[in-house]
Amino acid sequence: MQTFDYLTYTSIDVNAILKSLKDSHSGGIVLFCGDVRLNNKGKEVSYLEYEAYEPMARNKINEIVAEAIKRWKLNNSVCVHRLGRLDITDTAVIVITSSIHRAEAYEANRYIIDRIKAEVPIWKNEFFTDGSNEWGNNADCTCADPKHKHVILTGE
Repeated sequence: MQTFDYLTYTSIDVNAILKSLKDSHSGGIVLFCGDVRLNNKGKEVSYLEYEAYEPMARNKINEIVAEAIKRWKLNNSVCVHRLGRLDITDTAVIVITSSIHRAEAYEANRYIIDRIKAEVPIWKNEFFTDGSNEWGNNADCTCADPKHKHVILTGE
C-alpha cells in the first residue's frame, strides 16, 4: 500500500494519485473530490484559505483512514487535504477508496470525508468578492498543547 502526505500546500494531482492506487484486486474505486466553488451562502467567493494544526491533523487523518481500511476491508485508501490559498475550481480535498466491490468503497469513502470534516483540525476562511470573509463550519480544535497557535495564513 502506497503512503501519501495527508496535507499539502501545493495542487493536488488527482489523476496521478488515482492512477497510483489502481490494482488488480479492486473492482470498485471511489473518488470524492471537493473543489472550491464560486458561490456560497448567496455570495460570490473570491478564494479560500485553509489552515490546520498540522501534527494533530495528520495523525487524525491517518487514524480515520486506517479505521476505514480495517472496517471495510479496503485494498487502498487515501485522503489528501490542501492548505493555504485556493482559488475557484482548485481541489481542496480528495478521498479515494478501493475494494473488491463498489459498496464497501462507497460506504468507506463517505465515512472518511464525513469524519474528516467533523473531527480534523482544519479551518476554512472564505473570502468574498464584496470584501467580507467568513470562517466556515470546520472541526473544533480541542488541542491542549500550549505550543499550538491558531495562525491565519496569508496565502503568500
